[in-house]
Amino acid sequence: MAKPTKHAGTICTILTILALVGIALGLLTSNALVIVLFLVPTVVYEVYRTEGDSTRWASWVLLLVLAAEIVFIVFHVNFDLAGFLGETSRTVAGYEVPLGDVKAIGPAIMAVLSVILIVRTRGRYTKWLAAIILVTSFSIVYGVDPTLFSRLLQLGVNQGLDQIR
Repeated sequence: MAKPTKHAGTICTILTILALVGIALGLLTSNALVIVLFLVPTVVYEVYRTEGDSTRWASWVLLLVLAAEIVFIVFHVNFDLAGFLGETSRTVAGYEVPLGDVKAIGPAIMAVLSVILIVRTRGRYTKWLAAIILVTSFSIVYGVDPTLFSRLLQLGVNQGLDQIR
């Protein structure tokens, strides 16, 4: 059954403002945890709103990755996944994800999952929430590792150009 939409527009507007405040505060203070914490309500509401099989799993995995990201940042987990795996990138759900510090991988995966949600969901509010998550994920990557951000941005541009062609 479809979720009620009576207050969904207002809720999404508030969550957009929260995400923007979190991004601004996080980047100004150079603290990616602030950005992550301000994103939590959006991801929780996304989990609530999604109904389809593929979108439901994507939103739940998104929540798990966000929780892991909080743990990695709070406990200062530094682990070079690229060096451990001997690869610079991995394919996740058909999208190439650059590897590096494990704290930067989480938001990259969140960005991929939000693209999946944007593409596969029919609801405008779930698409709106996924767009908030996508933008915020890029800012988390930048907050954690600016060099990975530039690689991920280039990858996104290339994927977009490939879709257009």
